[in-house]
Amino acid sequence: MDNSQSLSYQAGQAKGQAQEKGNQMMDRAANAAQSARETIQEAGQQMQAKAQEATNAVKNATGLNK
Repeated sequence: MDNSQSLSYQAGQAKGQAQEKGNQMMDRAANAAQSARETIQEAGQQMQAKAQEATNAVKNATGLNK
């Protein structure tokens, strides 16, 4: 392999490594986004349940829950 082939090979290797690193970073970002969505969804469900509990408590206290 002459010098220009060696440099071309090394450039190809570097490009491939950079692409793989980029793919790994995108995968991590996608996983983080999915985790955030799930956390927000769980928080929303908990808030909804608490609101329902509060509504029922008011109904019970005012006698409307009969």
